[in-house]
Amino acid sequence: LDLLQNNKWVRHGDWSNAEIAILNTHRLITAKTVVYLVNLSEEDFVSKKNKWLKSIKEWIDKNVPGEIIPYSAEHERKELENKDEKKRTMIPKIIKAGYNALDLIYFFTAGTDEVRCWTIRKLTKAPQAAGVIHTDFEKGFICAEIMKYDDLMALGNEQAVKAEGKYVQKGKEYVVRTETSFSSASTWARASD
Repeated sequence: LDLLQNNKWVRHGDWSNAEIAILNTHRLITAKTVVYLVNLSEEDFVSKKNKWLKSIKEWIDKNVPGEIIPYSAEHERKELENKDEKKRTMIPKIIKAGYNALDLIYFFTAGTDEVRCWTIRKLTKAPQAAGVIHTDFEKGFICAEIMKYDDLMALGNEQAVKAEGKYVQKGKEYVVRTETSFSSASTWARASD
């Protein structure tokens, strides 16, 4: 109550797990993590100079701390229309900041005909991650066959990753990490008659 009476954000309090459970029932906006997107002119964004950015950062740091991402909506629009492979866009950074603020991560499943990206909460174990794909995968979970996304991209395919010894099986206690690649949805669980 002191935080609210002093115009402070609830997320800056030191709460026990029991108190957090009670606070969560109220869905207070001041309990949320904040990411500030500061829309600059294209000229300021490209030159990395803006006379107000320092003052904005100082105010944010003093009043409601959070990540600050300067970007230019006009520049982003032009980059989306740009056919050049080397785009200078802030979209990946903005997406990652959003995932981080919400305590989310993503993982991939890769099969012979498609690669899919899935979103889960941080610290999710493999069976629960499998359940995001299909509830039957969580119920019948035995193991996950995984590889790192970077290894898959560098080596080109699942067979090459296996040949390099960078393909592993993980059990029910495995905590999924960002950019983990699973060989395919069918490897989550094997039929048990």
